[in-house]
Amino acid sequence: MRLALAAALVASAAGQTVLTLREAVTRALEEHPLVAAGRERVAGAEGLRRQSALRPNPSFNFQGENIRFSGPPAFPYWNATDTFAFVSQTFETAGKRERRLEAATAGLTRAELELELLRRQIAARVKQAYWAAAGSRRALELLEETARNFQLTVRYHEVRVQEGAMAEADLLRVRLEGERIALAAAAAALEADRARIGLFREMGQAGIPDGVSYEPIELDEAPPMIVDPESALRDRIEVRLARAAVEQAQATYRLQLATARPDLTGVLGLKRTEGLNTVLAGLQFDIPLRNRNQGNIAAAAAAVQAARAELAATENVVRAEVAAAARDYEIRRSQILGSLRPMMAEAAESAQIAQAAYREGGWDLLRLLDAERLRLETELLYIRALTEFRQSAAALEAALGLAP
Repeated sequence: MRLALAAALVASAAGQTVLTLREAVTRALEEHPLVAAGRERVAGAEGLRRQSALRPNPSFNFQGENIRFSGPPAFPYWNATDTFAFVSQTFETAGKRERRLEAATAGLTRAELELELLRRQIAARVKQAYWAAAGSRRALELLEETARNFQLTVRYHEVRVQEGAMAEADLLRVRLEGERIALAAAAAALEADRARIGLFREMGQAGIPDGVSYEPIELDEAPPMIVDPESALRDRIEVRLARAAVEQAQATYRLQLATARPDLTGVLGLKRTEGLNTVLAGLQFDIPLRNRNQGNIAAAAAAVQAARAELAATENVVRAEVAAAARDYEIRRSQILGSLRPMMAEAAESAQIAQAAYREGGWDLLRLLDAERLRLETELLYIRALTEFRQSAAALEAALGLAP
C-alpha cells in the first residue's frame, strides 16, 4: 500500500496518468470494439432463438375458374364460374418447433460463452501487456536514476583530474561508462514507449496518452497459488464452450431427425359452383419416398462426433496449460525469493563497499566500474524477473479460469 501511494504521488507530481491494473482491464472490457461486436452476435443469436419459437403462418387463397370475357352465349359470372376461398394451415409434427427452439437456445448459449471467452482473452492479454509496460517503465526509471547519479561520479573525477590527483585516461573511462548508461536509458525509454502503446492497443483504445504511471511491480511477498486442475475443467470458458458445442450439435441432430417427418397441411374454405355455396376441406402432406433428410441427418451425426472429439482435445489442452502455468509460476517464484533478492542485496552492498574503498584509495577505477555495472545489471535482472513473475501469475489465473 505504501509503495502504491508513493507511486501515485510521484506520478501526480510529474503530471502523469495513473493507471491501475483493474482500471486497465475494466476499460478494455467496457470499451473494446471486439467486445461490442461480441455483444451484437449475442443479440443476433437471441433474435434467431425468438424466430425459432414462432409457428407457421396460415395461408389465404382466393381463386376463380371457368372465367371468360366474351363470346356467346351470355356469361353470367356468379353462376357460370367456380369460385374458391379457403385458408390452409401447416401443422408441424414430431415436435419440430421444440427441436428448433432447443437448437437455437443452444446457439444462444454458445454465443454468450464465446463473448465471455473473448472478454477473458482480452483481459489476459491486457494483464500481460500491463506488466510488460510496468516493468519497462520501472527499468527506465532505474536507468535514468543511475544516469543522474553517475553524472556526480563524472564530475567528481573531473575535479580530481583538474587537481592532478587522477590520470585523464581514467576520466575517459568514467565518461564512456556514463555514455553507455545514457544509451541504455535511451533504449529503455524506447522500449517503455513500445510497451505503453502495446498496452493501449490490447485495451482497444483509440487514444494513447503520453504520460502513464503504473502499479509498482515490486511485491512484499509471493505466496504459492493453489492449483486444482479439475476446477479449471469446470471454470474454463473453453471447456464450457466445447460442451455447449456438443449440446448444440446434439440439438441439431434431433432437429434433423424431426425434419424427416412430414408436416400436415389442413385446408378449410368455401366453394361456389353454379350459384351453390359449399364447404371445401382437405389434408395435404409430403410422401417421404426419396427425400427422408438422410444427408442432413448424417451430417448432423458427424458434427456430434466431431464436437465430442473437440471437447476431449480441449480438456487435454486445459490440463496441459494448467500444469505448464503452475510450473512456470513456481519456478519464477523460487527464483525471486531464493536467488534474486539475496543477489540484489549482495550486489548493492558490493557497490557500496567499492565506492567507499575507491574513495579511500584502496580500489582502482576498473573495479569500481565493474561493481557499479554488476549492481545495475542485477537490479535490471530483478526487475525483469518481477515482470515475468507478474505475467506468470496472470497466465496461471487465466489457465485456472478465474474471472478477470
